[in-house]
Amino acid sequence: MSNQTQIDQIAERVERLLLRYEELQRTNALLGDQISALTHERDSLKSRLSAARARVDALIERLPDSLGHADPTPVDTAR
Repeated sequence: MSNQTQIDQIAERVERLLLRYEELQRTNALLGDQISALTHERDSLKSRLSAARARVDALIERLPDSLGHADPTPVDTAR
């Protein structure tokens, strides 16, 4: 194999590697955007969950003491 052929093969492989590198950079950027969006969505859902828990706790506090501390009525699960 001549030196020129080897150089051409190496140059072709380097070009393919550069293209692959650019593709991976684009993919990485897209994945970073997805992570950012999902992190924002998660934080929003955690905030909504916290607010819902606070509302439920406030409603429980408003229940009369006799209802809040009584044993729950057994539920018929034979259906």
